[in-house]
Amino acid sequence: MALSKEDVKSVITKFGANEKDTGAVNVQIALLTKRINALTEHCKQFKKDKSSQRGLLILVGQRRRMLKYIQRTNLEGYRSIIKELGLRK
Repeated sequence: MALSKEDVKSVITKFGANEKDTGAVNVQIALLTKRINALTEHCKQFKKDKSSQRGLLILVGQRRRMLKYIQRTNLEGYRSIIKELGLRK
């Protein structure tokens, strides 16, 4: 489930330092969250699509590792991104 260019641009401008700041951890976590939400809706509709469920689990694991990294390096940034994205933790 790919995101549209407009969605990606809006996330980058909201969470990045500038519009070309795609590698920042905050931007990557926000993009993963957007993809996870879209894929979750897909998996709710198509319950037998096991390959999409596997992809969803892989994305969740990537996001969890990135969140663990940002928690180690920048605790205030971690708290702010959790609050903005509405993630549990």
